[in-house]
Amino acid sequence: MGLLKKLVKIIRMLRHVRFIMISDATMRLKEVKHFAPKVILVGILIALGTVGTIVFINHFANDIFGLSSDKVSLLTAENRALKDQVKHLTTEMGDVQETIEKLAERGNELRLLVDLKVIDDETRQAAIGGSAQMPTQKYLGNDAISILQESQELMGRISREVSLQKVSYDEIRKRYDYNAGLFQHLPAVKPAKGFYSINGFGMRVHPVLRVYRMHEGLDIIADVGTDVYATGDGVVRFGGKTLGGYGNVVDISHGFGYSSLYAHLSKVLVRPGQRVKRGELIAKTGRSGLVSGPHLHYEVRLNGRKQNPVDFFFDDVDAARYRTQLAQGK
Repeated sequence: MGLLKKLVKIIRMLRHVRFIMISDATMRLKEVKHFAPKVILVGILIALGTVGTIVFINHFANDIFGLSSDKVSLLTAENRALKDQVKHLTTEMGDVQETIEKLAERGNELRLLVDLKVIDDETRQAAIGGSAQMPTQKYLGNDAISILQESQELMGRISREVSLQKVSYDEIRKRYDYNAGLFQHLPAVKPAKGFYSINGFGMRVHPVLRVYRMHEGLDIIADVGTDVYATGDGVVRFGGKTLGGYGNVVDISHGFGYSSLYAHLSKVLVRPGQRVKRGELIAKTGRSGLVSGPHLHYEVRLNGRKQNPVDFFFDDVDAARYRTQLAQGK
C-alpha cells in the first residue's frame, strides 16, 4: 500500500499549498485557483483503481481455478479493465506533473522578480529524483507489477515536486512581502519642489566657509516656507533645532538600514516618535544654520553611510505629486 500512503501524503500537503502567480496588469501576486482539488481528485481516482486491482488479485486469484470458464473469462476481462484504468489514470497524473513543471518554471520567473536565486535543474532533480521499490507480490504478474511500479514512481515524483514547490512559493511570498515593506519605507522621492544639481553630492567649496570639503547631501534650492515631505514611511528620530550648521532638522528612521535627514528648516511640523508616511508634510524650508541662502539640505543614509540622494529619486517625482497620485488611485 505504498502508493496509497504517498497519495495521502500529497493530499495532506496540498491542503496547505498556495501556488501563486503574478498578474501582468497589476504586478501583484495572486493564488492559482482550483489547482490542488484537481490534483487530489486525479490522485484519488488512481488510488481507487490501483487498490481495486490489488484487492481483486489478492482475494480472488486463488478462487479462479475453481470457477467455470465463463467466470474466469469475466474476471480476466475485469482485471484487464482495471489495468487499463490504472494506465489511463497514470497518464492523467503525467498531465498533472506537466502542470506542476510549468508552475516550477513560473516559480523561477517569480523568484527572479523578487530577487531570489532560481532553482536550477540540478538542484530540482536532486530533490525530486529517485525510484520507488515495489514489494514482491505473490499473485501479481510482470505486467501488473510494471504498471504499479510506474504509478508509484510517478506519485513519488509528484509528492516530492509538490514539497519542493511549496517551499519555493513560501519563499517567494515571504520575499514579496519583505520587498513590499522595503519599497514603501525606501526614501525614494524628491522631498520638496526646487532646483538642484546632480553633482551636488561630494567634494566642493563650502559657500560660506570657502573651504574645500565633503558635501554629504543634496541642496534643493527653494524659497523659505516651501513644503517638505517625508520621502518614505518611517519614524521621526529627531525634530528641532541643532547646535551645528544644519539649523533646524528632521531626522527619520525608515527601517531596513535607511534613514533620511532634512536640514536648514524654518519650521518643524513633526515630533520624535511620530510615524510618518511617504509624502506626508513634515516641515517647511528655510535658511536656519550656516547657509548662504534659503534651501533644503537633504541626506540619505544606509547603515549609517551617506548616499547620493539623486540615486534614490524616481524620475524626479516629488512627494506632493506622489501623494496626489495615491489619493487618485493611479
